[in-house]
Amino acid sequence: MKADSEFLILGGGIAGLATAIALRKIGKDVLVAEAADAIRPVGAGIALAANAMKALSKIGVADAVTPKGNRLRDFSIYDQSGKLISKTHAHNPEYGNFTIHRADLHSALLSFLDEKRVLCGKRSVRFDKKAEEYTVFFEDGSSLSAKHLIVAEGIHSPIRRQLLPNSLPRFAGYTCWRGIADNTQLRIQETSESWGRKGRFGIVPLQQNQVYWFACVNAPHADSEMKDFKKEELMQIFGDFHQPIPELLQATTSPIVWNDIADLAPLSRFAFGDILLVGDAAHATTPNMGQGACMALEDAAILMACLDKNADIPEAFLAFEKRRLPRTRQIVIQSRTLGKIAQLENPIGVWLRNLAFRTMPASVNESQLQKLYHVDLD
Repeated sequence: MKADSEFLILGGGIAGLATAIALRKIGKDVLVAEAADAIRPVGAGIALAANAMKALSKIGVADAVTPKGNRLRDFSIYDQSGKLISKTHAHNPEYGNFTIHRADLHSALLSFLDEKRVLCGKRSVRFDKKAEEYTVFFEDGSSLSAKHLIVAEGIHSPIRRQLLPNSLPRFAGYTCWRGIADNTQLRIQETSESWGRKGRFGIVPLQQNQVYWFACVNAPHADSEMKDFKKEELMQIFGDFHQPIPELLQATTSPIVWNDIADLAPLSRFAFGDILLVGDAAHATTPNMGQGACMALEDAAILMACLDKNADIPEAFLAFEKRRLPRTRQIVIQSRTLGKIAQLENPIGVWLRNLAFRTMPASVNESQLQKLYHVDLD
């Protein structure tokens, strides 16, 4: 029986679409199976740091993405009253740093693929292997077969769970709300976070007079009351933060999206013969360093390089694993640690944290950023 494709990619998010584009670039036959019933413009803002832009350039789509984003030059952290804690110059002259609406990035990636090769309504349940093929079974009762399987279906991937039964998402200890506000009157231009004892509030300007914001507070896992918070409840928490935070909440025009923050404990492997984990299915991280989408895009570019150099697919997958495990592990650990620091509530701990950040030499921040941005994609 002939396989439906050479490579079956599970997941039509950023990782899955970017990987499909990268593999098509080197002549591979690719089919994408997405769990959602339709590809819709969903999500909020994300960061595309210089390493992500470098990866987008490598797979040939940077020119389509750049016009949809806002160039990020500086990132500031304030305390609850608006006093500066730290300021980082994030300008990268070669590739730049951008903020973009997730839906805009998603639509740009989707435009590079044949719509007939992106199937919707395909939520995976399990896989079987017979002879030289994998068959993936979906909730709708259908199945697809392929010679090679790339799992890009996110942190809750059932296929990863089948491969690694103990690879469960772990709660970070805080919950998050996200929204999009009208920036016509506010005219916010600075990307920032504000760290208070009651929570943390982030601001990310986007194009088309929009601002993406997020708000995080320490909370029990899956709190049923917080799930239904609207602007009024968030104003009770963040209403006494410095401006423009209260105004921004009031100017919110989108539905408010809620979710607990979680990641994956670093895995020991990504490659399983002709199966490979990528993106959040492999190395889901907390969003504190803005590297979730960036690492997914790096994955696509590096996998393209590995497959282009090695005709033996399992060997190419192992080469990818060897290159990606150390970097993704480091970022997952650093991001989780930063989140704990940013979510401190103890007054003495908050004071010491703010003092440490204020007195940290600018060269330390710059060095850390350059290390983050530098990635070998060849």
